[in-house]
Amino acid sequence: MHRMFLKEVEDASGSGAYARRIDGMRTAGATIPQIMHLFAFKPDRTDHLAKFTHAVMRGPSPLSPGQRELIAAFTSRRNDCPF
Repeated sequence: MHRMFLKEVEDASGSGAYARRIDGMRTAGATIPQIMHLFAFKPDRTDHLAKFTHAVMRGPSPLSPGQRELIAAFTSRRNDCPF
């Protein structure tokens, strides 16, 4: 995956749950989604977004979580954004 445009965000140590996930992914040699760097950089400003996204994708809905994931993956692909 390409580096972010905001190198200082990607290189920051970060804090909170996303920083711990990033550390684990680095240790495992996994590709780290760039949005995770932003969530770890300013968790006080992004926690609400993570909670909102979780509620949309996993909360009550006539669509199953799998269907919602499929819609999100399709939309990301249409926007040339790896999902």
